[in-house]
Amino acid sequence: MTDLTATSSAAPDTARVSTPTSLSPLTTTLIECALAVGGFGIGTGEFAIMGLLPDVADTYGVTIPQAGHVITAYALGVVIGAPVIAALSARLSRRSLLLMLMSLFALGNILSAIAPEFLSFTLLRFISGLPHGAYFGVAALVAASMVPPNRRARAVGRVMLGLTIATLAGTPVATFAGQMLSWRAAFLLVGGIALVTMTLLWLFLPQDKVEEGASIRRELGALKRVQVWLALAVAATGFGGMFAIFSYIAATTTQTAMMPVAMVSIVLALFGIGMNVGNVVGSRLADLSLTGTIGGVMVFNIVVMTVFGLTASNPVMLCLCVFLIGCGFAACPAVQTRLMDVAADAQTLAAASTHSAFNIANALGAWLGGLVITWGYGFAATGYVGAVLSVIGLAVFLFSVALERRQTA
Repeated sequence: MTDLTATSSAAPDTARVSTPTSLSPLTTTLIECALAVGGFGIGTGEFAIMGLLPDVADTYGVTIPQAGHVITAYALGVVIGAPVIAALSARLSRRSLLLMLMSLFALGNILSAIAPEFLSFTLLRFISGLPHGAYFGVAALVAASMVPPNRRARAVGRVMLGLTIATLAGTPVATFAGQMLSWRAAFLLVGGIALVTMTLLWLFLPQDKVEEGASIRRELGALKRVQVWLALAVAATGFGGMFAIFSYIAATTTQTAMMPVAMVSIVLALFGIGMNVGNVVGSRLADLSLTGTIGGVMVFNIVVMTVFGLTASNPVMLCLCVFLIGCGFAACPAVQTRLMDVAADAQTLAAASTHSAFNIANALGAWLGGLVITWGYGFAATGYVGAVLSVIGLAVFLFSVALERRQTA
C-alpha cells in the first residue's frame, strides 16, 4: 500500500498537513467517501436519540427529562474523549487510530442496543461519544493530507458532508426504524454503519507512518498555544447561537409561528438543507480565505439571527431564517482548517478538540436559550441569544487575527 508521508509548515492560511501523495484520484475519492460514511454514522447516532427519547423512557421506566440525561452523557463523552484520545494516541498511525475509534463507536452503539438497564445504557452512550471528536479531527487531517494546500478546506468539507447528510437522511431513517420496530434497532443500525466504515477504511486507506518525534508531550503542547485556545473559543461561542435556536425550533414553529405540528419536520429539513449548502459553499470559500470566511460567516450569523428574533412569528420568514441559520455551518470547515494551522506540530489534539468546542457550544446555546425563555421573553428571543453569541465569537476571532498579525510583524 502507498504510504501517506508528512511534511509541515505553520504560516497563517497554510496547512501543516501531509503533502499530496501519489494516490490516484479514484483512491482519494474512495478514502474521502469512507471517512464521510463514518461521519454519517456518528451524526446519525448523535441526533437519532432525540426523536426516540419517549421510547427509551418507556422501556426503562423513567421520565423523558431523565431519559434526556443520555444526550448529556454522549456530549460529555465527546468533550472528554477528543483531547484525551488524541493525546494518548500520539504514537499511533492515523489509519490504525481511525480503525480503533470506529471499532469503539461500533461496540458502544451495538451494546447500547442491548443495554438491560438505564444506568448501563447511559454509560454506553458516554462510551459511544468518546471517539466522536477524535474521529472527525483525524479524518479531517487525513483528508487534508491528500490534496494540495489550496483545496484543504474542501477536502475537510467533504468529510463533514457525512455529518450534514445525516441530519437529512440518517437521523430520519434511524428514528423511523426506531419508532416502527424498537429504539434498539436504531442503535443496531448505527453500529452497522460503523462496521461498514471500518471495512471501507481497511480496504482503501493506505498505511501511514507515525511522524518522527510524535509524542503525548508534543500533542499536549497545543494547549500552550494561545491561538489554539482562541480558535476553540470561536467555535464554542460562535456556533452556540445555532444551537440556542435549533434546540427550541420545534416549539418556536408551533407556538410562535403558530404552524401545525406536521410542519416541524419540514422546518428541521430546511435546517439540514442549509447545513449541507453551507458546508459545500463554506469549504470552497475557506480555500480562498480562511480568515475572510470565518469573519464573514460570523457577521452573516449576527444579521440572520437578529432577523429571526424579529420575524419568527411569520411562518415564511421563520422557514427562510432557519434555512439561512443552517447555512451558518459554512464556518465549520474553515475553523477546523484554521486549527490545523495554528496547532503547528500538535495537530491531532487540536483538530479533535474542535468537536469538544462544538459540544460546549451546544450546551451553552441550549442553556442560554432556555434561560431567556424561562424569563418570559418567548421562543423568538433565542434569535437574539444567537446573535449575541455570534458577536462574542466574532470579537474573539478578530482579536485572534490581530494578535497573529502583530506577532508576525
